[in-house]
Amino acid sequence: MKKCICFFLSAVLLCPIFPVFAETPALSVHAKSALLMEASTGRILYESNIHEALPPASVTKIMTMLLIMEAIADGRITYDTVVTASENAKRMGGSTIFLDTGEEMSVYDLLKGIAVASGNDACVAMAEHLAGSEAEFVRQMNERAVQLGMQNTHFVNCNGLDAEGHVTSAYDIALMSRALIEHEDIFQFTTIWVDSLRGGAFGLANTNKLIRFYNGANGLKTGSTDGALYCLSATAKREDMQLIAVIMGAPTTKDRFDSARALLDYGFATYSIAHAADTETAVHIVPVEKGVRTEVPLRCGEALSVLLGKGQRENVQTRIEAAESLVAPISVGDPAGKVIFHIDDEILGEVPLVCAEAVPKKSFGTVLCDLVSRWCAA
Repeated sequence: MKKCICFFLSAVLLCPIFPVFAETPALSVHAKSALLMEASTGRILYESNIHEALPPASVTKIMTMLLIMEAIADGRITYDTVVTASENAKRMGGSTIFLDTGEEMSVYDLLKGIAVASGNDACVAMAEHLAGSEAEFVRQMNERAVQLGMQNTHFVNCNGLDAEGHVTSAYDIALMSRALIEHEDIFQFTTIWVDSLRGGAFGLANTNKLIRFYNGANGLKTGSTDGALYCLSATAKREDMQLIAVIMGAPTTKDRFDSARALLDYGFATYSIAHAADTETAVHIVPVEKGVRTEVPLRCGEALSVLLGKGQRENVQTRIEAAESLVAPISVGDPAGKVIFHIDDEILGEVPLVCAEAVPKKSFGTVLCDLVSRWCAA
């Protein structure tokens, strides 16, 4: 049975990755590479040279933080786990939190040092604690990159200091950024503007100036070296839409932030998220044969969010493609078709239809009684 209806149900969930929009807008972006992605759908809203492998500087630390957050989620460590800094960690140059050999610091404070102050020594201390050595941790970083589909990435260290062969792309940075912000706890670190370590003795100031000066900014990581120039993965959320803006190889720090701001402004001004399907509301009814009831309600088996241009929400239509009928016994969650969300001929997404209730099969006695009842009525 096919039936066309228009409805909008409220819910939140991830939707499949969509292709890039056909046209890339002309924006004021000054960088070797730039990308804007909507996080829940993975849809690319702006792209410029997004697959070129370039040095990422401290944006590398997004992967380092991802592995730390995954270790916390897996229960291998907690925020209170105490980490002891090695001589190797102490020797790190560039941005540091000045760890001393043998100094003990919690995972929570080290994450602050990485996310806010971009501490290279904090990265190495965490890498050695989790993997036994920085080299093994870097191997795990590269393994995770492959799992995420980061095809133009190769890590040589865990902190982003310039090194031969240490590269990634704007698209790959967006992929690992998207994975990191699925761990919403990370925002308690990436949204810090100023803070301190060691009981207030060591001050921290966020290297990401958008955190203070951009509405909705909630992360994620800056980076700059002589080889990488100025890089940034900037995340911001307004209402239900989370954006990721990636800038690589900007000539100045001002260009880095101005370009990211231009991308985010464009995204928030042009698009919105619509929650198209939930998993609670019945959306269709199908006849049932040989069951104790004659019909069963169907609901969406998954929730769905779709990315729309501003003003398109009222144009979204749904097409239900359901079974003509079902035969008992029926269990909750049995497949029964699908719902397709579209605007004219453009498919926005689809979710399976499943049975919302169980329908037992009629017993022999019940069938016999029905026959007798029909005979008597005749």
